[in-house]
Amino acid sequence: MLYRLFARYLFLVLLIVLLVDRSSTLPAQAANIDAYIGRYLHVTEPIALELDEQGNTRLFSPLELSAGKKLFETNCINCHVGGATLPDPQVSLALETLKGANPRRDRLNSLVDFMRQPMTYDGTQETYWCRKLTPDFLSQQQVERLAAFVLTAAKKAPGWGQEDF
Repeated sequence: MLYRLFARYLFLVLLIVLLVDRSSTLPAQAANIDAYIGRYLHVTEPIALELDEQGNTRLFSPLELSAGKKLFETNCINCHVGGATLPDPQVSLALETLKGANPRRDRLNSLVDFMRQPMTYDGTQETYWCRKLTPDFLSQQQVERLAAFVLTAAKKAPGWGQEDF
């Protein structure tokens, strides 16, 4: 009987420790989520983004999108303020423009491919308007998070890709 009581007590202590430990990390994670992700992109839970033409998807958390936004601000914002493209205003990061590119750039894998090897809008030659994000510059995970942020903003952000937003 004493053994059962002790086992029950130990179980409750472990359960409380696990719950307290788990809840203490939540505010820390929330602190790392950029307010823009929740306020303008309306992402508070992981979202599925289309990877390829076959309809395969991958989930991206608000934390991953926040990391992508930070990478965007570090590497892209000089030319792509609010999704517009300053060097070539005809080719923005709006969803319809990304869909119209050759090849299409409205899916994660194709946008990552573009970021790794930037091509003109019609896909016929390399372009030097956009920085090439080589693997020694940004990891695959970083480029995927950056692309996920761009695609999510293109789908959800008010005025994204418009000159007069």
